[in-house]
Amino acid sequence: MKKPLIMTPGPTYVNEEVRRALSREITNPDLDLEFYEFYKETCNRIKKLLKTENDVLILSGEGILGLEAACASLIEPGDRVLVIDNGIFGSGFGDFVKMYGGEVEVFQSDYERAIDVERLEAFLEKDHDFKLATLVHCETPSGITNPVDKICPLLKKYGILSVVDSVSAVGGESLQTDEWQMDMVLGGSQKVLSAPPGLTFLSISEAAWDKVLNRKAPITGYYCNLSVWKDWYSKKWFPYTQPISDIYALRAAVDILFKDDKALERHKNIAEAVRKSLTAAGLKLYPKDGYSNTVTTFMVPEGTVFKDIYEEMLKEQGVMIAGAFGFLKEKVIRIGHMGENCYEEKIYITLKALDETLRKLRVDLKAELHRVFIENI
Repeated sequence: MKKPLIMTPGPTYVNEEVRRALSREITNPDLDLEFYEFYKETCNRIKKLLKTENDVLILSGEGILGLEAACASLIEPGDRVLVIDNGIFGSGFGDFVKMYGGEVEVFQSDYERAIDVERLEAFLEKDHDFKLATLVHCETPSGITNPVDKICPLLKKYGILSVVDSVSAVGGESLQTDEWQMDMVLGGSQKVLSAPPGLTFLSISEAAWDKVLNRKAPITGYYCNLSVWKDWYSKKWFPYTQPISDIYALRAAVDILFKDDKALERHKNIAEAVRKSLTAAGLKLYPKDGYSNTVTTFMVPEGTVFKDIYEEMLKEQGVMIAGAFGFLKEKVIRIGHMGENCYEEKIYITLKALDETLRKLRVDLKAELHRVFIENI
């Protein structure tokens, strides 16, 4: 069976150089001092990617591990935490906050739009007694990018730590961790970096470290306890055995991204062209603003169901696209144009396959998706 073209918003296609890195001969990462240097150098490369001088860690676990580790390490029972919510992942942060004893206050924003900074500022003027705030850079299910460049400095103005899920944005959206005063930024291997799923990386500011290391209540658990990492390099000791092959692959993926000085521009241009092709054909985008440069979400056309579109695309066209979950289940279709997926030929093939699929399912398209894409790229 021919392998499908994977055009989902993560995991993404994995470059052959990254696949080869996975097959490198391994050493014992607990005992080999050269691996400690390799890990540190890889963290330093990620620091450059995140535009930060803050500490960076790579954790063994898919991106959700970073979200939980941040909450487990920062939140003490009774802490007030502001959950900035305009989507499925933004809302989901609240579950982790409650799990570790925090008191949740939700700032609810329109689920079809980027977070309204003026409304948030008005909210904070009245109530800003929070230890930290959680927010999402790119809401992957809805295809919305939030203005973290404005939100995080606003939080810092009131002395509120920011914990930012940037899993689907790092590498595909502009990100200036230090300039934007972001305390914890969370990323994942399987999105724009296009490495295999399985790793979280995160940056931690000095202010965040201070809260982690000077708690009254002990941190619940071990695997999500960031405090055990504080002196890993000076002690030459990892809290647990590192997934060495995955880290080799991540390093290769980061190096590939650094060779591409037009990555951000390419993500922006392709995303805009995809949206223009969909709207020209009469399809409706889910977001009303704040469009993501890494994933486009649009409504399932009337008269069709997602299952039929997905199966036709996969079985007959050889292209895998994504739906969503939660309140968007069966309502939207998602195309991931991030990392190794974000190239003209792959998007052209995807849109041509989608065009043929929708016409076969009797959707009245007003233009040919792939042709409009090429005209606008």
